[in-house]
Amino acid sequence: MTPSTIILRTGRDEAVRRFHPWIFSGAIAHKEGLPLEGDLVEVVSHERQTLGFGFYEGGSIAVRMLSYGSEKMLDLTTFFTEKIEAAYQLRLRLGLGNPANSVYRLIHGEGDGLSGLVVDVYGSTAVVQAHSMGMYGQIKLITEILLKVLSPQVTAIYDKSSATLPSHSEDFLGDGFLVGHNPPEAVRENNIQFIPDWEHGQKTGFFIDQRDNRQLVGSMSEGRRVLNMFCYSGGFSLYALKGGAEEVVSVDSSARALSLVEQNVACNWGNTIADGRHEGVVCDAFEYLKGINKGAFDLIVLDPPAFAKKRSAIKNALNGYRKLNALALEKIDRGGLLFTYSCSQAVSPEDFRLAVLTAAVQVGRSVRILRQMRQATDHPVSIYHPEGEYLKGLLLYVE
Repeated sequence: MTPSTIILRTGRDEAVRRFHPWIFSGAIAHKEGLPLEGDLVEVVSHERQTLGFGFYEGGSIAVRMLSYGSEKMLDLTTFFTEKIEAAYQLRLRLGLGNPANSVYRLIHGEGDGLSGLVVDVYGSTAVVQAHSMGMYGQIKLITEILLKVLSPQVTAIYDKSSATLPSHSEDFLGDGFLVGHNPPEAVRENNIQFIPDWEHGQKTGFFIDQRDNRQLVGSMSEGRRVLNMFCYSGGFSLYALKGGAEEVVSVDSSARALSLVEQNVACNWGNTIADGRHEGVVCDAFEYLKGINKGAFDLIVLDPPAFAKKRSAIKNALNGYRKLNALALEKIDRGGLLFTYSCSQAVSPEDFRLAVLTAAVQVGRSVRILRQMRQATDHPVSIYHPEGEYLKGLLLYVE
């Protein structure tokens, strides 16, 4: 079937010629044919030169590009097979997909040339999230290829696209298993065990993007009093415990999140550490920080949810980061380490750093940056799509 054609306005083809994967609605002059949301389309310049092929979405991001250049689009089976196989080989080279690291991100959207698709692997189960109707329309094909590429390790595929699709078509069946039906099982990250919750948990069940940063926290926790704010299922807490922390306090506003932490602690150590070095607290993060004594902790992790999901919310988000970091900088002990993060894509690294700087000036403490941090290596960023670098963090030494 011949795809519809998207003709761009004069001079609006520069981004796609630089291999940027998004074509915004304002760049389109007109359409030939009647593309529906999720259809494969050909994109051409105003002079009718073929620029590539992509999935038509019809929103602000009107087209998500799949291929570039004047050559015909490969059949989708070949295209997805090559992309998924290449992504899997990269993860193997990164030391993932083995008994010590059985949880990892296999497909990271634009970073793996598949805009609108996320695939996370949890042991024998792969969790798929479609962020576009184009990808959701190919979910059956994607499932078949995943089973072939990941065999025999992966035996079940779970779809968790309800929260990420921009709109729900009549074809959307709801979250659930597409193939197989594996119960949640303990998976390993750097030989630490976690039980993911892909059915009810946040994202696909676990925040895989912080793996490298969790390991850094663990390497600096020996003998320290650690506070893990917005702890969710306790990733940073478990690394701190393994790293020899004197005590670890995990704080989250959700009682369900704290039950996940205790479950994960028990999965690794039984009740011995849960009854000794670890404590879980259900409390609002700002209120908890206001209530603790100065010097109570000498390593604090701030990993809040996205304060700005849209550009219109950036001002309020930066104010939130300033207030949160000011509280932590005021309360942390001398010689303390503050790990502070933002996962808001709309907030730039420069803006986040300025918010933390403003917090340091506000509390009047001497602060040095020891390291700038990013998302884990299985969340690659296409050099042509800098928007994919969403996670930023600072490791601060507070005198």
